[in-house]
Amino acid sequence: MAIELDVKIKEIIQRTYNVKSFRLEPQNIDFKAGQFLLVNLKKEPALERYLSISSSPTEKGHIEFTKKITDSEFSNKLNSLKVGDYVTIKYPFGNFTLKDEYKKVAFISGGIGITPIRSICRYVVDKKLDIDMTLLYGNRTVNDIVFRQDFEEMQNNFFRLRVVHILSEPTLEIESRVGLIDKKIIEDTIPDYIQRKFYLCGPPGMVEAMKKILNVELKVSQDNIITENFVGY
Repeated sequence: MAIELDVKIKEIIQRTYNVKSFRLEPQNIDFKAGQFLLVNLKKEPALERYLSISSSPTEKGHIEFTKKITDSEFSNKLNSLKVGDYVTIKYPFGNFTLKDEYKKVAFISGGIGITPIRSICRYVVDKKLDIDMTLLYGNRTVNDIVFRQDFEEMQNNFFRLRVVHILSEPTLEIESRVGLIDKKIIEDTIPDYIQRKFYLCGPPGMVEAMKKILNVELKVSQDNIITENFVGY
């Protein structure tokens, strides 16, 4: 059952040139890694959005959501908020979550769609769960990678997580593949793909394209493809 609360912003983090994380004072409400919340900025329907929780339940000092700042009314208002301001949140929602029986998973994400995946990976790493994880993360440039340092740290401390960056523009700054995520990249980077549960999160067009590649071209069962559909990506 979702609970509505007025909560104070305790920290604001600039993740990239156009992405910010908002950390809120911790609440005693359980949620699962990968779930999302409803954020309302002025108790007006026009200023509310469903946003993924980017923190993990293991991070007890805050609850965090992360948003790409666009030119929308909601983004403009959110971008003007300061530490100490209040927002209204309602949570938890969603089923984009891990099941105990999953031992091999793969994440395919683009852009700000990484937020619930960051929550799940952080949870697995902190809990040292026996789950093998591969992440294919697509972005336009290296500067668009959200949570880059987070994922580098997690990879260094948890050998069962592997992150593969796919960029539209080449770079020498990090190891990456150039192009778009397609059948060949999935086959090359996840050779045991047929054994894995796939979590897809990103722009709706990308998610639909990935579902088609997995289901039609690679013959991955629909039961092994997990997505989250909510307004507010």
